[in-house]
Order: sequence, then structure tokens, then C-alpha cells
Amino acid sequence: MAQHDAVEVIAAKRDRHALSDSQIDWVIDAYTRGDVADEQMSALAMAVLLNGMTREEIARWTSAMIASGERLDFSSLSRPTADKHSTGGVGDKITLPLAPLVAACGVAVPQLSGRGLGHTGGTLDKLESVAGWQAALSNEEMLAQLEDVGAVICAAGSGLAPADKKLYALRDVTGTVEAIPLIASSIMSKKIAEGTGVLVLDVKVGSGAFMKDVASASELASTMVALGQDAGVHTVALLTDMGTPLGLTAGNALEVRESVEVLAGGGPADVVELTLALAREMLAGAGRDDVDPADVLASGRAMDAWNAMIRAQHGDPDAPLPSARETYVVSAPASGVLTRLDALAVGTAAWRLGAGRARKEDPVQAGAGVEWHARPGDAVTEGEPLLTLHTDEPARFERALEALEGGWEVGAEGAEVVKQDLVIDRIG
Repeated sequence: MAQHDAVEVIAAKRDRHALSDSQIDWVIDAYTRGDVADEQMSALAMAVLLNGMTREEIARWTSAMIASGERLDFSSLSRPTADKHSTGGVGDKITLPLAPLVAACGVAVPQLSGRGLGHTGGTLDKLESVAGWQAALSNEEMLAQLEDVGAVICAAGSGLAPADKKLYALRDVTGTVEAIPLIASSIMSKKIAEGTGVLVLDVKVGSGAFMKDVASASELASTMVALGQDAGVHTVALLTDMGTPLGLTAGNALEVRESVEVLAGGGPADVVELTLALAREMLAGAGRDDVDPADVLASGRAMDAWNAMIRAQHGDPDAPLPSARETYVVSAPASGVLTRLDALAVGTAAWRLGAGRARKEDPVQAGAGVEWHARPGDAVTEGEPLLTLHTDEPARFERALEALEGGWEVGAEGAEVVKQDLVIDRIG
């Protein structure tokens, strides 16, 4: 590998030059090994945020991050693989019903998931509210479960894209999280290294999402789709609304309960709609568009796959889910129509109640979160419950209520409700 020095690479990007393949390969390798200091990588990340990268630079940066670790290989499986990645939202429990549903349709789902940070929930935190369930699996255990059950949701091993793990933590504390080239390469380096044949991206748009407007979400989605396709992975992206939280709950055990309701044939209409939309994309990419996931959901086979998936990771799907020790009810101030429920306000409230964390090492409460009893467009009655807050620590209610101030509105009967389509666009 050609030798460079960190100052030369930083200066090139500072001066708006495209980095060469050699410079990118060197700086990612040197940073992973500890030869480039955090403050130097911070300066380079800021230069990328301010000056951007070409498609060629982003592709090479992603390849270098993949090359920093191992790559998984699912070619020995008896069925095709498909995965989904969400850019994060509020009440976004879609992975939980989606993975067993797609598995029940004959496509294996290797879902490497993460933990929540800030107001966005983490899939592993949710599943850890199931008694006994374990997030950590070896590559061998993962492969065996995919062959046997067809679905696995687990933590990514330390061997996958270790450069990303270091860089992700650095971006979090240096104001460079928003750089689209770095977001795209972070997500796609892990997903390509994971080895799935098909990847469907759920790119959230709105107040509760990372991308607040359609233009930036489209740019991120297009960048990631190009990276996946360049790497030989069948990749598509759906832009989906995150102005209003998904479903009727945000929290860990609360969202597991709602996901099980979906698998049982019920659950909120928006959660079912998005689960089916993503399932159809995953199945089509894997060549199984002859199967209708709605029929499989109705048949109970997806619930069977969920139970098998939970048991395979030492969880008890029949055990009661934890519930918070304390609740606080917010009542409707007047009769009329709920015209708005803001995803960021709800997510922040759930976080402050103990469902999320401010730092990676913080614990979370399994039972904490927010439940809403109406969605925008629904009629509400004065004095009836509008929101229920759940926590083990009643001292948390005050700050959660502060987060909800101005986050919802009740209008007179017949008031206009501005509703965004759940699926806004498709890219790829």
C-alpha cells in the first residue's frame, strides 16, 4: 500500500480536491490501526462534511471500510437472503414483524441490528425486553439459525467493518454525523460486509428522522443505492414518513407487544402497511414475488417464525413482557380531532422516560415509553386518555411532559389534518 501522511490527506479535502484511491485506502487503514490520530480524522471528517465527496470517492471509502474487517458469506444457505435497514425513527418496530414474515415466505433474513441512541429506538434494546433473549451470536450460530429458522436479528460482530465502529463514535462527538458521504458509507460498509444478496433501505423523512426534508433523504437514498448496486447487491430504497411516529407505541417492551399484535393479524394499520411494503420489496429482489406476504401474515406462519427465532436465541416468546412501575395519563383537553402528533416530541419523551440512552453505555428501561391512544385524524373526547407515559422512575415524568409541549394539537371536529403518504418515494 502506498504511503501518505494525514496532513496531506486532510489538506487535499480541505482544498476541495477529490481524494485518490491510494489516499483513501491509506487513511482508513492507518486510522483503524491507530496510526492516524482521532483529532486528524476529526479534521478530515469535517472537511468531508463541508466539501463533500464524489460518487467514486464514496465508493472507495466504503470499500476501504469493508476491507478493514471480515466479510460474511451466506452462499451455503439453501435459500436466498434479503435484509432491511432503517435510518431510524420513533415507534419504528418494523424489523420485528418483518424478519419472521419474510422468512416465512422462503427468504432468509440476516438482520444485523443496533441499539438506540437519543430519540431513535434500537432493535436490540427492544428484543432484550423478551425474557432470556440474547443479541450476541457467533458467525456459525448465525448461519445455522438462518438455515434452520430463516431469520436472525442480532448484534454485528466486532469483525465487521471495524473502521466504521471507530469513525462512527468519532463523528458522534465532533459535529460531523450529518455528512451524507459518511452516513452512506457507514451504513453500506456494514451491510455489504454482511453478505446479503438483497438490501431494502427504509430512509425516514420528517421531524423524528435524521433527514428532515425529502431532498436530503433522496440524496442519501440515491447515494446508498448506488453503493449497493456498485458492490453487486440488489439495492432499493423507500422514502417513508417520520413526521408522525409509527404505530401507537414508542419504547422497548411496548413495541414488542405491538409487533406481536401485527404478527397475530392485528396491530396498527400503518405498521402493517409498511411491513408489507418492505416485505414485497425484499421478496421481489430475491426472486420470490410469487408469494404474497399479506397471505402469509394472515396464515399465522409469520408468528410461528417469530416464536422459533426468539427461542433460537434463548428467549421465551410466551413469557409476559416487562411493564413500567409508574404511568401518567395525558387527557384530551377538548373534544374534536387530533390534527398533529410530532414524532420528535414523542421520541424525546420516550427517551427521557428511560426507553433510550444519551451515551452508548447507558442502560435502558424495558417498560419505559409512550403510548398514544389516537393518531392524527382520529376523534378524541375531552377528558379521555390521549397519551400514557410509562417509566419506573416518576421523577422522569416532568421532563417527558416538557418534551411533549407543543408536540400535539387537538382541533375542532372537521378540522383539517395534514397527512403525508407513508411511502413517499422509491429509489432504485
